[in-house]
Order: sequence, then C-alpha cells, then structure tokens
Amino acid sequence: MWFGKLKGLLKASHFGPTLLVTAISFGFATYYWWEGPAYLIAFGVFTGQLVVGWSNDLYDYQDDLSHNRKNKPLISGQITKELLQNWLKWVTPFSFIANLIGPLGVKGGLVYMLGILCGVAYNFYFKFSVLSPLPYAIAFAALPSSIAISKGITPPVWMWLGGALFGVAAHFVNVLKDMKEDQISKIGGLPQRLGTKNSIWVAIILVALGIAAIIITS
Repeated sequence: MWFGKLKGLLKASHFGPTLLVTAISFGFATYYWWEGPAYLIAFGVFTGQLVVGWSNDLYDYQDDLSHNRKNKPLISGQITKELLQNWLKWVTPFSFIANLIGPLGVKGGLVYMLGILCGVAYNFYFKFSVLSPLPYAIAFAALPSSIAISKGITPPVWMWLGGALFGVAAHFVNVLKDMKEDQISKIGGLPQRLGTKNSIWVAIILVALGIAAIIITS
C-alpha cells in the first residue's frame, strides 16, 4: 500500500518535468562544483519541484475532477487530498531550509526559491492571466543562475536569457495537452488565448531564439 501511495505522490509532482529539471540542475552543478555537492543541489532542487507540482494538483483538484482526468492520482484515488496536503506542509519548509543551508548557500538558495515561488504563483494566479509566461521565464532563469551564484559567479547573459526563453517555450508546450479543457474551464493564460496552432509556433520561435541567445552571448 505504501508503495502505491509513493507512486501517487511522485506522479502528483508531475514527475517527468520534475525529473528533467532535477537532471538539468545536476548537470550545471557538476560543472560548477563536483559530483558530491551536485547530488545535494539536485536533491534540494527536487524538493522544490515537489512543492510546485503538489500545489498544482491540489489547486486543480476540482477542475481535474470536472474533466475526469483519471491520470491524476487525486482523481483516480491513488492518493487522498489529505495525504498530499500533509506532505506539502512539511516538504515546503524543508525545501526552503535544505536549499539555503546546502551548497547553494543563502544567495543561491534564495534565487532558486524565487523560482519556486514563481511556480506556486503560477498555479494560484498567473495561469489565469495573459502574463502566464512570466513565472516560467523567471523560474527557468533562476535555476541555473542560482548554481552560478553559489560559486560567487555573476550569471552570464546566455544562462539567464536562454533559460528564460526556454522556460516560456516549455510553458506553451506544457499547455497543449490540456488546451481544450482549459479553454472550457476559462483558464485564460496566454497560450489558451492564442490557441493550439499559434502556441505551437510561439514555442518553436522561442526555442530558436533561446538557441540563438546562447550562441550569440556565450
């Protein structure tokens, strides 16, 4: 039973994107540090992503229920709201402390937690706004920048600009799978306002701009 709940908790964290962001952080950490601190940094990043994913599923519970999204563990009954809320209550302060006292340090940890704050703010507010790309831009710029800052290095332009552009592209791509349901639920983020076709083109252009930004500024 506990294994099933663990699987449900991981799934509720949006495990694919969570794992990808954690892997990216590990890559940057091994470059600026070495593998020992890199594992600690990746773990701290992972806990922050849990906060974003879990708060998203809790907030979206009623909407997911109305669309009968059985792929969501709260809707399928794999885990309960109470269980997820309890885990979120202790993981949130744990993540904050772990990132500040870990290799990221206070400055790097605060920059990363700014990204987590943006992720939570998106869940509760920005996903309904034309400014929905803004939290993604800040969060994806903050992740690699926090690791550079932890080593006393000013984040280079390619890092935060490329991160911001790729982050906004990820936002447009992430919305595509639920576009129709979101529009029915009147979730008015920028991708939902532009529609599927336009969002695909915007994502392609942003990825191209991100690659160009890295090449030109690095």
